[in-house]
Amino acid sequence: MAGFTNFNLSAFKLKDERKDLVTLARTAETAERYDDMCQFMKALVRSLKNDDLTVEERNLLSVAYKNVVGARRAAWRTLNVDEHRDNALIGVYKKQIENELENTCQEVLGLLQEVLVPHSAASVNESQVFYLKMAGDYYRYLAEFVEGKGYDLKAGENYDKAMNIAQDKLSPTHPIRLGLALNYSVCYYEILKDQKKACELAKKAFDDAISKLDQLDEASYKDSTLIMQLLRDNLTLWTSEEQQ
Repeated sequence: MAGFTNFNLSAFKLKDERKDLVTLARTAETAERYDDMCQFMKALVRSLKNDDLTVEERNLLSVAYKNVVGARRAAWRTLNVDEHRDNALIGVYKKQIENELENTCQEVLGLLQEVLVPHSAASVNESQVFYLKMAGDYYRYLAEFVEGKGYDLKAGENYDKAMNIAQDKLSPTHPIRLGLALNYSVCYYEILKDQKKACELAKKAFDDAISKLDQLDEASYKDSTLIMQLLRDNLTLWTSEEQQ
């Protein structure tokens, strides 16, 4: 991946591999070297035996790939406008960005499907919801610019599996369950083109959380209420578009 191609991880002479990789990932995040951060976290995931990531490690993995992919998605959207459609030179440049995007998405999906989802299957909990949601996210990103490979359906499948577990294991106010509902509803609206289902899913998640708001613990209050606001904003936008 860009930024890390010639980087030699063995040069670090890691003593406590897992602990040292977390330290390096944190440092890379501080330095905004997200490509490097991805490679530190990839090495950590590949070093796992049968154990799962800690909450901090899980979040570092998510932050690393989200920043790398997010920058390239933004670049792709900038080039994917009508004024550039017939420009062959810009078309070549856009294709390069698409290749980087696809390679990075496939890299993180490999970590999820080969290591993290299987490791979390033994104890079905928020970890598995997190990983299945993450897989849904990266298939959704692929579906934005790759047609004919079924990425849209794979996104829906992973979100659906995550939702079934979340509804059984996590409270309606849990930030992971709310974040899943938010992203799944966006997938319905933007990728699967089912506006009705998107609105139903977002509304149910919002209403269920509101009904249990008194059970919201202080630690997750900020995250949960922020996602609830995003759900409501999307509902407002989508329903107004339908009316128009």
